[in-house]
Amino acid sequence: MIRHRRLAALFCLVAVLGLSGCNGVQPPGKRVGGAKQTKPAKKPNIVFVLTDDLSWNLIAHMPQVLAMQREGLTFDNFLMADSLCCTSRATIFTGRYPHNTGVRTNFPPDGGYEVFKAKGGEQASFAPLLQKAGYRTALLGKYMNGYRPHDTQGGTRPYVPPGWSEWYVTGNGYPEYNYNMNENGRIAPYGSRPQDYLTDVLANKGLEFIKRAHGSSQPFFMEISTFAPHGPFVPARRHVGKFPDLRAPRSPSFNEADIRDKPSWLRSHRLLRKPGMDRIDAGFRDRVRMVQSVDEMIGQIRTTLKQLGLDRDTYLMFGSDNGFHMGEHRLAGGKMTAFDTDIRVPYIVIGPDVPSGHRVREAAQNTDLAPTFLELGGVRPPPAIDGRSLMPFLRGTKPSGWRETALIEHVKPPPSPADPDRQDSAPGAPTTYNALRNDDLLYVEYADGEREFYDRRRDPHELNNIVATLPEQRRRHLSALLYALTHCTGESCTAAGRSR
Repeated sequence: MIRHRRLAALFCLVAVLGLSGCNGVQPPGKRVGGAKQTKPAKKPNIVFVLTDDLSWNLIAHMPQVLAMQREGLTFDNFLMADSLCCTSRATIFTGRYPHNTGVRTNFPPDGGYEVFKAKGGEQASFAPLLQKAGYRTALLGKYMNGYRPHDTQGGTRPYVPPGWSEWYVTGNGYPEYNYNMNENGRIAPYGSRPQDYLTDVLANKGLEFIKRAHGSSQPFFMEISTFAPHGPFVPARRHVGKFPDLRAPRSPSFNEADIRDKPSWLRSHRLLRKPGMDRIDAGFRDRVRMVQSVDEMIGQIRTTLKQLGLDRDTYLMFGSDNGFHMGEHRLAGGKMTAFDTDIRVPYIVIGPDVPSGHRVREAAQNTDLAPTFLELGGVRPPPAIDGRSLMPFLRGTKPSGWRETALIEHVKPPPSPADPDRQDSAPGAPTTYNALRNDDLLYVEYADGEREFYDRRRDPHELNNIVATLPEQRRRHLSALLYALTHCTGESCTAAGRSR
């Protein structure tokens, strides 16, 4: 366990708690003048497209997403509380940090679907609350690592978790072909035909759901969770061969020349040579090819919503569960680090009254998604939620007392041959750490006692670890704040995050 000075931490937490307050929840809708409103405003529809391992450097190759940026709101500093698939998804569903969900890795005993379910994650998810509020809900694609679509959970049919009106979910969809899907409690096999490509199947089922929901008086929430662009990087056949000359971006951190200031887990990495860089370039091309299907799906959803007259009542959000590095800091491919390549991901929203072409600089997190969906549905977020609703930003305003500092936490998983993310659970991957991230800094404390500090104003690519130059008082303050955030729950997370 990472050690901290408890008295200093408690003092820090008490101080920030003194600034805390409560925010009421007001269901979104058109403003009403002096006349009394006799009919409640219609609740908006919500479409959430969640990708897997999508990094910022792919957005330039997604014209439909670029159009969303021009017409909607972009969160420039959307940060994952843990850059790992299952931990991130547990946080997205519940609005709780990983230290509160209990999902710390992708597989038991520290994580995975079994742990999420055993710790009440399905009941704590936003889906049952939205369904109770009158929403027709649907989940399509990926759920949680370790989920098996054929598992009956003691029943007579394949299990569908509570809160979901419609369920089209598979377990191992990473190859994009040859998978089984739980379709509302019935197993449907898919093969290797072009029309079986998973992202396209999800797109078609999503459009069918929208059309069915259009004929209902219920508002709807639909999450399409793609496996793209996660490895093994299999694009649709119509996109194979596109972008033949594309290379992975060469940012200042790419194949970092001097890593003597880095922690020991990273210092073991040698400079990338040409064969390794060629593999990175080939992987990046295939990732760009994969997201073409996702981008086409975005366009199809927008067209269908407009044709049905639903675009004026529907919020469409696009994002990712975590980022992905490919060559930065000598790391060939993966995630789980506290570097921006892994924790800072695209989140873009269009919908009623969302300001066009607007960008938000404030730090948002995946803890904020559940309370946002709930507020859109007119539901008061439960006290156990650690995040805050993003709705003020969607209305073009900045909420008072917004977080100044975000928490990043990560537990190094043991190697597992069944883990598609095992490339980063091997030796040479980051050890267990907790971190603070804001506009000014990235501060990391590792379980083995090593530390990192980057001045992000002067060093946005996080090249120079200057932790040794920090005054002792500054180190104590950062350590105390980190302790407060890693031990927070609910409103105390909001309060602690206001400090820097």
